[in-house]
Amino acid sequence: MQDLDRIDWRILGALQEDGRLSNLKLAELVGLSPTAVLARTQRLQRDGYILGFEARLNPAKLGRGMAVFVEVHLDRTTPNVFDAFKAAVQANADIMECHLVAGGFDYLLKLRVADMAAYREFAGRVLWQLPGVRETRTYAVMEEVKESRGLPVP
Repeated sequence: MQDLDRIDWRILGALQEDGRLSNLKLAELVGLSPTAVLARTQRLQRDGYILGFEARLNPAKLGRGMAVFVEVHLDRTTPNVFDAFKAAVQANADIMECHLVAGGFDYLLKLRVADMAAYREFAGRVLWQLPGVRETRTYAVMEEVKESRGLPVP
């Protein structure tokens, strides 16, 4: 990690909170000229500290109000099975997140569906057809207590 100074951290924190800040407003917040802030922001992007900007959408308003986590156990843990599984997951837009984990199962998936009937349909059509899947365990979210993509910024 490159050395980030106090101003870089303030820029990262402000943009993480509101990615739509204008360069002028960001400059006011961190106490630099707009030209200096633009140069720093471009450097932070170029160096990979800022991965991109996106709008947060309301899943419930878009028919995806139910969050589901799924443990996936593969039938074999060989490179070709991992590769086939990863490729199939990456090609499916309905799977929001997929993490290879250490522990009692192989992957943890996060999905958003309309309801349990939609999940059941997805499980039969997609989930159980993924390459190498031996077993799954499903956890339907009853209440989202905290959801954040933000990282702690000093």
